[in-house]
Amino acid sequence: MACSLDLSGVWSLKSSEWKEETIPANLPGDNYSALLAAGKIPDPHYGRNELAVQEFRRHDWEYSRDFDVPAELLGYEHVYLTAEMVDTFATVLINGKKVLSCENMFTRYRADVKAALRAGSNRIEIRFKSAENEAKKAAAEQPFPVPMNGCSKVPNLNLIRKVHCHGGWDWGLTLMVTGVYMPLTLTGVNTARIDYLYADQKHEKNRVTVTAVAELFAEKAGKLPVTFRFYGETRTVNATVRPGVNRVKAQFVVENPRLWWPNGLGEPALYPLAVETPDETLEQEIGLRTIEVVNEKDEYGISMLFRVNGFDVFAKGADWIPADAFPERQTPEVLDDLLESARLANMNMLRVWGGGQYEFEEFYRLCDRKGLMVWQDMMFSCSLYPSTETFISNVKTELAHQIPRLRHHACLALWCGDNEVIGATGWYGSEKRVSYLINYDRLNRELARMVAELDPTRMFWPSSPCGGPGNFNDGWHDDSCGDMHYWEVWHGAKDFSAYYAVKPRFCSEFGYQSFPSLETVEKFCPPDQRNVFSPVMDHHQKCDKGNAPIIGMFGKYFRMPESFADFLYLSQAQQALAIKTGVEFWRTLKPRCMGTLFWQLNDNWPVASWASIEYGGKWKQLQYHARRFYQPVIAVVYKDQEGVTRLHAVSDLRCRSKISVKAEILDFDGKLLKSFELESSLKPGESKCLKTFKPAELAGLDPDGCFMELTSQAETADGELLTHENSCFFSVYKHCDLRRAEVKTAVRPAGENRFEVTLTTDRPAFFVTLDTPGIRGIFSDNSFTLVPGRTKVLTFSAKEKTAATALEKALTLNYLRKTYN
Repeated sequence: MACSLDLSGVWSLKSSEWKEETIPANLPGDNYSALLAAGKIPDPHYGRNELAVQEFRRHDWEYSRDFDVPAELLGYEHVYLTAEMVDTFATVLINGKKVLSCENMFTRYRADVKAALRAGSNRIEIRFKSAENEAKKAAAEQPFPVPMNGCSKVPNLNLIRKVHCHGGWDWGLTLMVTGVYMPLTLTGVNTARIDYLYADQKHEKNRVTVTAVAELFAEKAGKLPVTFRFYGETRTVNATVRPGVNRVKAQFVVENPRLWWPNGLGEPALYPLAVETPDETLEQEIGLRTIEVVNEKDEYGISMLFRVNGFDVFAKGADWIPADAFPERQTPEVLDDLLESARLANMNMLRVWGGGQYEFEEFYRLCDRKGLMVWQDMMFSCSLYPSTETFISNVKTELAHQIPRLRHHACLALWCGDNEVIGATGWYGSEKRVSYLINYDRLNRELARMVAELDPTRMFWPSSPCGGPGNFNDGWHDDSCGDMHYWEVWHGAKDFSAYYAVKPRFCSEFGYQSFPSLETVEKFCPPDQRNVFSPVMDHHQKCDKGNAPIIGMFGKYFRMPESFADFLYLSQAQQALAIKTGVEFWRTLKPRCMGTLFWQLNDNWPVASWASIEYGGKWKQLQYHARRFYQPVIAVVYKDQEGVTRLHAVSDLRCRSKISVKAEILDFDGKLLKSFELESSLKPGESKCLKTFKPAELAGLDPDGCFMELTSQAETADGELLTHENSCFFSVYKHCDLRRAEVKTAVRPAGENRFEVTLTTDRPAFFVTLDTPGIRGIFSDNSFTLVPGRTKVLTFSAKEKTAATALEKALTLNYLRKTYN
């Protein structure tokens, strides 16, 4: 078997600006993490320290270390250095000899470095040039200016292949990191090395034929045995290889397969697949499933939906950005925590946004295991990009790696060319739009060609938003086809009822901002700055509209909160209400609308943003609401644009279900005014209007004095009961005569680091939100309505060792009426 050497560990880091000074630095890792650990910079998260660390982005950097090479490694014919996620312009030297040049952080570099190695002690150096300086040089080489979106504060990043949001975004700080984010390895190989392993699938009734494909690279012609292991069987192929890329195949048949299903629709079943040569072994997990993107004409326009194993799936999820601005902190544990939060919130899809990165292998492995489909943008966002031969060649190099790297993953549902780039062709003046469109077409066609060649099993979606292949419609306003980015509520300042005016086929981006919790704010904001318009709070708001839209929308729906903490709390309640309004209505439109991915799931630093999960993993109120509004079966009441109040039941299940709904109209003392009970059956994946309320049924009710509480219970074919609760107001909250409530809580242990929290109230309380400052964990429910006479029992799952007494002491509670006098 192969002899391999992992060069991960502590290296030395220096800059040309420092003369001979060096500091320790981890690789995999980044220079800013090293600078912070060495005390060379203040924490960029705190206050406005981000401004104090910008000088380092224009430095050149050098990582170095000594390492020992065993004689056994040099006994192989080839010794390959593998360098992946090298950020970005780097030259690698071994014992003073140049062995590799890098210029694209999205590709994987492999070079035979045996000639540079010696038995015993060796030295490796990685010399990085400033990406900002290189981007400036690239700008001077363009045949005409190529505009870049102003969200990024570092010019010309659209001209190089580096994570675009390293230069900042309207939710992210500017941290132009340098480093290597995957392990550097040396591997000994004789005849050929293994580069990729994936599988093609042919699905028939109760049978799947799996063709395993190993891509081998050989320097010269030769022969070697290649052994595949799958489904308890072994196939060995005596392969003849030629110089370059070779594809070796073996076929397996799986009878009565366990299919891979998205979260909420069945088991995300996976099968181990391995390939072995005399020198190496590569192991993967594959899921047996079919995924089609249906983009066809229908009575509403042109559809967009994901059909998995023949079943039309309503996509429920959010958009994903890199998990941390410090790449060194993007650990498997952080990824697992965020992705488990998505799974727990009943999501079945995440969209990897095009201004970030092709994610780590662990991200996709976890999505496979958790049943989270991945909409994969290619790494282009909100800017224009060159179409020069040099740039396109560079992009082709990255896709020649990323497409075969990822195509074996069951979770991967779609390749998308970019985020909003087709729209960006019209953002920088009309006089050059023809040139911009030609530029765009050249690059986009090449992306499509690469997918067709390297992963013909999946659709290439040209851009998000668009109507589909060949249909570059106005996806910000045209809701008749393809996917839509709907921003009229946040950027257009329309109220939340504007969601009822659009009927998207698939909404892949829409959102509303909120502040992080007080616990998170206290970590970056000194006490004298705890005002939403203070310099520090303004600095932690990157949207050019500032905090004004949040406060302005308060005036449409809520009474003004009185304390700083209540401002933060109410912003989260408002954000949850906004997204809940859109998602619930759009789910009732099935099958016209077949997907909602809100912007955004996560933050990469502590900031006011559209995220549903704060930096560090704490759930905002929106994430708890998502857990409810993304449940498999829900009941929804809304007033349509004609003023008619409708009650819908929506099922995403693959089986029939029976649903019973109790709709109670209560006053704000908790007195029952009217009650309606409904029963129905729901077909698989059906949305059904159960009741249209007649004016006489709601006559005599003071819209400012009551609300409707829905409790639904769906029984599935196997007897499982699914309960859902929902609340509907007949007037905006600020007009309602809400009462102060006496909410009582009790805590008791319920297992290791699990606790039951029991709540009761004497009057209805809305957006009841529990918090546990200093104790990380997730409640089974939060930001809910609490009604008198109905005890609510929650489970709190702590992420660390916690005692009931500590939890009881830390527990805080807020609700809407508490925020004002």
